[in-house]
Formats: sequence, structure tokens, C-alpha cells
Amino acid sequence: MELDIKAAVEAIIFASGASVERERIARALETTPERVDEAVSLLLDEYSTGERGITIIRLGDSYQMTSRKEYAGQIRAVMDSRRNTPLSQAALEVLAVVAYNQPVTKAFVEQVRGVDCSGVIGSLTTKGLIEEKGRLELPGRPLLYGTTENFLRCFNVSSLDELPALPEEEEAQSSEAEAQTNEEITDAPKTELSDE
Repeated sequence: MELDIKAAVEAIIFASGASVERERIARALETTPERVDEAVSLLLDEYSTGERGITIIRLGDSYQMTSRKEYAGQIRAVMDSRRNTPLSQAALEVLAVVAYNQPVTKAFVEQVRGVDCSGVIGSLTTKGLIEEKGRLELPGRPLLYGTTENFLRCFNVSSLDELPALPEEEEAQSSEAEAQTNEEITDAPKTELSDE
């Protein structure tokens, strides 16, 4: 009896409760990561055509089964929502600094924000949005922080590449394109006008 790869992938992702790397799924099913991707794609097609309350999301090279965001309000009404309090403005700022510059030290975050960030970093670590990523090779060996898979899940992105560009980056890209256009105009062959 041949194993139904799609059903097996669905069972593994459902049973894990957390995200599972596609390579681990492929090894368990003695198949390729590409076949796992195909199975997930078929499952997503099935979930989108029916009125389903669940879906599968990709987090980097992992997959996780989650509830659909349309039902978040009803789920919160049933679950304990006290631990899901909204992030403060300070927490969002620290999270942005870490996400766009990681790995970073607490001192770097504090330099960018101009205030002590110990409490906020502790809170974001407790919420599982950032984590220690090692130590910097400097005197005192300060901790380095980076975002987690939970960060990707909470902000509904598959990888950090999907984060929107920073305003300065957009301006820099716009300036580069403008400079290139001006350079092309300057380098274009000039034709002399006659007084005829």
C-alpha cells in the first residue's frame, strides 16, 4: 500500500502543534522537500475552496497548521487572551530595530532609541518574539538578539525578506534610480543645433 503523501504531510503538521521543517517531513516520508511543498500547496487549495477554519503557513523552511485569522476574535473569546495583550509603542519600536538590524546588542537598540530598553527586551523575549542569538566578540561579550519564528507567525510573514522596506531604503533606491537616469542623460551623445 503506497503512502498518501498529502495526507501524511497534513497529519505530521497537525500532530506537531508547532512548526516542522520541510526537510524533517521529507526524511520521515522518504521523499523530497519539493514533494512536501507540492503536498502543502494541494492542501492549501483544498482549505481555500471549502469553508475551513484552519490553514497551513510557511515560516522560513518550516510549515505550521494554524487557525484562519478571520476567526481570531472568536478564538480569543474562548481562549485565555490575557497573555496576548497588544504590544506597546516602545515594544514595537524595539522589535523593529531588532528585526531590521539583527543580530543586535541591547546597547545598539538603546543607542537607536535613546532610552533604556532592558524591560522591553525582557518582555519581547518572554513573549517569544525575540531571542538570544549568541554573544558579540567584544569585551564583556554582550548578548546578541534576533527575531524568532514566532515573530514571523505573529506578523504573518514567511521570512524577513517580506518585511516592508524602511523609508530611508526606499528613498535611497529612488535616489539611485534618479542618479542613474541623470547619468544616462549626461552620457547620451549630444547633437549640436545649427542656426539654419
